[in-house]
Amino acid sequence: MPKKRTTRVYWRARGGQRRAYVDLRDLGGGREALVLSGESTATTDPDIAAELAAQRIREFEAQRRRKAITGIAKAAGLNAYAAHHISEKSKAGQITHAWLEQAEWMLTVATQFFGSERELASISVADVQAYAGALRTRDNGRGGTLSGGSQRHYLNALSNLYRRAQAEGYVLPGYNPVSSLLEKPTAVRKEAEWLEAHDAALLLESARTHVPNAERGALPFIYPLLATFLLTGGRKAEVLGLEVDDVSFGRRTVTFRPNAFRRLKTSTSHRSVPLWPQLEEILREYLLWRATHLPVERLLFPSPGSGLERMVNDTRKALDRIGARAGWEPGEIRTKMFRHTYCAARLQTLDRGAPVSPYTVGKELGHGGTSMVERVYSHLGQVRHRSE
Repeated sequence: MPKKRTTRVYWRARGGQRRAYVDLRDLGGGREALVLSGESTATTDPDIAAELAAQRIREFEAQRRRKAITGIAKAAGLNAYAAHHISEKSKAGQITHAWLEQAEWMLTVATQFFGSERELASISVADVQAYAGALRTRDNGRGGTLSGGSQRHYLNALSNLYRRAQAEGYVLPGYNPVSSLLEKPTAVRKEAEWLEAHDAALLLESARTHVPNAERGALPFIYPLLATFLLTGGRKAEVLGLEVDDVSFGRRTVTFRPNAFRRLKTSTSHRSVPLWPQLEEILREYLLWRATHLPVERLLFPSPGSGLERMVNDTRKALDRIGARAGWEPGEIRTKMFRHTYCAARLQTLDRGAPVSPYTVGKELGHGGTSMVERVYSHLGQVRHRSE
């Protein structure tokens, strides 16, 4: 066994002064400068040096006891480690700012439930089960509770944190109380909402004749935004993250490509879709208006009034106003239905005189084949009409 040191604090001359250091090699550490919090150099005070050395010795001895009992040398509180996790995610540069904000919020909710100083290794499967129960009754901010899909997102954020904790040695390899849950919430699978062509036209007309004012959530470009959703089939983030240069009037295409504001869901999501004549007319007029009413920015639909070039993060209030003018109830019109609407209508069009191929529609939606179109996105409407 290594010989126990009787004198750990030693002194070195630095800048004309004797500064304190501690030798922790027999405890598994090294030689460290004894630096008081808020200072950048080792202390010159013997009493402070003794207290700092004693504190470090206690930390190392606690670490050795923890490792002997649990097999884990490191310890971290949930709040501090969550901040570290988000910071590392940001440095990696593989996810968007919007995703980071969402993940940070979800981990904040977990921290509030478990306690900010709760050690990662002390959170058990039973604790996570209780957390899952709390999520089922959590207010969603719209007069209801979190859906099964949203609950799963909260749990996935915590699970992802534990994956990093395993890699960094804060919990034992394989320890993840979230993945050990036997029953996890899931999204309810049902046919998605979508609009018949005439209903989509009615909604567009409501947006065209709407005069937005200064009410909260108002979007001055709701008409061209809604038209872009309905006439490209783009996902929410894809459309909201479009840049002006992504619209080509010369080639008559709208291109969905990754940029600094958002990533794309899959490799096949990078694609160009036709710029249909109706959308071309709407966007030409919008870009003329935009040149004089909005700051010169890259985003096609920048968040208004933020002072920064950011994506719009919430369209629900604007859609509720447009929907209400056309007879829909609040919450009935949401962006996801526009993708389904595009697919259903596109399957009823002609391609060089023949019915359009599901493969073509799948490529326009950013899929690698036809299975998603046939299984999820295609809907049989009551009104079907094909013509040039």
